[in-house]
Amino acid sequence: MLVAADYPFLDIFWTMVIFFAWVIWASLVVIVLLDNFRRHDQTGWAKAGWTLLVIFLPLLGVLIYMVARPGPTEEIAP
Repeated sequence: MLVAADYPFLDIFWTMVIFFAWVIWASLVVIVLLDNFRRHDQTGWAKAGWTLLVIFLPLLGVLIYMVARPGPTEEIAP
């Protein structure tokens, strides 16, 4: 009874690629949502809009957020 003979190496490799891509994608969505709620330069409605966009259109919402969000503001010390 050889179980490994029924699951070739390339199938194992492809399963690992899909699993790690899913983990990276899920962590990217969490990072975007955390960044959205930590921003002080957005109103509550903007945060709600970004959150709904990321929830209902995840791929498009995350990509648009990563491109459209402004960079961190640089505070000049007196």
